[in-house]
Amino acid sequence: MVGRKVFSIPILLLSLLLMLFSGCSTSPAAPDGDDTKITVYTSFYTMYDFTLKISGGKVDVVNMVPSGMEPHNWEPSPRDIAGLSHADLFIYNGAGMEGWAEKVLASINNPKLLAIETSKDIKLNKAPHEPDHDEESKDTTRHSHDDLEYDPHVWLYPLNAKKQMEAIRDGLIQVDPQNSRFYQENFRVYAEKLDALDQAYQAAAATFTKKEIVVSHQAFGYLCDAYGLKQMAIEGLSSEFEPTPAKMAKIIDFVNEHDVRVIFFEELTSPKVAEEIARETGVTTALLNPLGGLAQESLDAGKEYFSVMEENLEALKQALK
Repeated sequence: MVGRKVFSIPILLLSLLLMLFSGCSTSPAAPDGDDTKITVYTSFYTMYDFTLKISGGKVDVVNMVPSGMEPHNWEPSPRDIAGLSHADLFIYNGAGMEGWAEKVLASINNPKLLAIETSKDIKLNKAPHEPDHDEESKDTTRHSHDDLEYDPHVWLYPLNAKKQMEAIRDGLIQVDPQNSRFYQENFRVYAEKLDALDQAYQAAAATFTKKEIVVSHQAFGYLCDAYGLKQMAIEGLSSEFEPTPAKMAKIIDFVNEHDVRVIFFEELTSPKVAEEIARETGVTTALLNPLGGLAQESLDAGKEYFSVMEENLEALKQALK
């Protein structure tokens, strides 16, 4: 796919490292527990949460990205890859979200490993690219999600999330057919919850008097398209870089023009720029979570996809009514 991030470990070196780890007496990143269970690796938090919901404890699930870490530019270590090489199933988003996935999968010598790209049957949006960066701020050595061809944040629209859970269900059934009815029933329960969540967003959007939101990065395109909103992002598809002065001026003009009352920030990135724009324009800030990952504090509090999406809806209601 065009624009995917270049993986930094050469494939030859990677293969040698995998051979080294494979020769150890135990899998270094393999989960603890029943050795007879299916082992499933997931690429980042949302895929992990969806897989936990559908699998319901029937398999061992390992999330590759540590809690509290922003997944956009994370790359697996040799230890992570060695663990993945022993798995039965790998669940990932695709659409360029995991720029490392295809090369890592190609390097693994495990013909039994089934890889499920959960966005495969979802209609993807072209990635929006803004040619307004200052020339002096350009760094041709940097790679980011802003190079992607498509927007990968499909899970923030509940009906896309339902398609992703369906793909996870099918993958689990393929590697663990004896529990197929269990996975089918779990999917049915969560599919109904996702339909209800979509209906809640639709009902709320019908009452919004405003349609424009300012967000930390362009993660909310699918959600905005579904519910008639328009996002102005402080940064692009990645939240890695701060905006240029020209982009800051453009955002401030947008806030003033559309009478935006809230600047949204994210849980896993600094709110500094959002707070600066809020000070410049005399508005407030609030959390809108793109669900790429959750802080450990949120996980300890029992937050997960549905509770966070409900919190996001309440934040939108406060900002747009």
